Amino acid sequence: MDSLQALAAQLGISDLTGRGFLSVLVTFFTAWLFTWVFIPRLREFAIRVGWADQPNERRLNKEPLPNAGGLAIYGGFLVSIIVAWALRPIAVDIVNIQVLAILLGASMLVLVGFIDDQYGLTPLSRLLVQTLAATLLLVNDLRIDFNAIPFLPVVPEPVSTVLGTLMTIVWVLALTNAVNLLDGVDGVVGGVAFVASFVLLVTAAQFTDRAAAVILLAGLSGAALGYLRHNFNPSRIIMGDAGSTLFGYTLAAVSLLGTLKFSAGASLLVPLIVLALPLLDTTQVVIGRLARGIRNPLGHPDKTHIHHRVLARTESARRTAVILWLVALACGALGMSLQGVPPLAILGTILSAAACLFFVAYRRIRAGHIEQAGRDSTN
Repeated sequence: MDSLQALAAQLGISDLTGRGFLSVLVTFFTAWLFTWVFIPRLREFAIRVGWADQPNERRLNKEPLPNAGGLAIYGGFLVSIIVAWALRPIAVDIVNIQVLAILLGASMLVLVGFIDDQYGLTPLSRLLVQTLAATLLLVNDLRIDFNAIPFLPVVPEPVSTVLGTLMTIVWVLALTNAVNLLDGVDGVVGGVAFVASFVLLVTAAQFTDRAAAVILLAGLSGAALGYLRHNFNPSRIIMGDAGSTLFGYTLAAVSLLGTLKFSAGASLLVPLIVLALPLLDTTQVVIGRLARGIRNPLGHPDKTHIHHRVLARTESARRTAVILWLVALACGALGMSLQGVPPLAILGTILSAAACLFFVAYRRIRAGHIEQAGRDSTN
């Protein structure tokens, strides 16, 4: 028992039977199970009312595909946080307010993303709402401290405040749109978001005063895993902008909360490396589009994303998703090592995340075979 407790301590678990650890487990599994069970019902409703992406030259689906998966992800995430709050209320009022600010900003983006999925919105209108959601974090003191960033000069406080504010807005907008733009092949964003949130969860758990960040990340990772069960190829539903912007914004916001906050002794490198895949993808896409003379790179979709390039080589959506999951896992391991997480905890985190991913992938493939057999028997 002592050796097991010592192993748990390296993972940031102070007491295996304590209320805190049990709250995290309940949050994770609540989000996972709620999303997993809710999606089939939501899918049936979405088909009836016409919430679906139609095939076009950019999308890979050959027939209308329900695009309301983001609502199920949001539902699982929100329900799990409410359950966690009931089990273990956060005692510090300022943290409560910051958590509510994150949830409110996420809710705004889910609503706008869903409207965009069904009716279409201009890139400018989406950007304005994202900026408003970023400002909501700023007014609740969730921001980058410019003077605490290593290797940069210390500037006077008024200048530091302005620079920190601008960096915070850029960080939130960049990650929100980066995750959104990565969503183009079945299973990619769900898997990458799960890895990022799971890795950051274990990183936050290394610090005893970061309960709020741990709980939010537990809910987000559980919801991602529950969704992935229905999205790994052959996908039965996609998350749409409602889901992808929820993941991007929440990961960006939580990285400003608690142990991942850019404060003294911390570095932008850790979350940047953990979330390197979507950020690098967006960077190369934007640069490429600007080089081709496209004035609005975010409003001009094409097939130059990393997932499109990998898909062109593998000719398999499944292999493409798995390759990008492995890249995300490698980035997560590197980010954790830079944060000083013990090697055994890094290994346990990566193996656990990989096991969860391949479990839901296996379940989806198995269900796909059963569905195909049922269709063949009726023909």
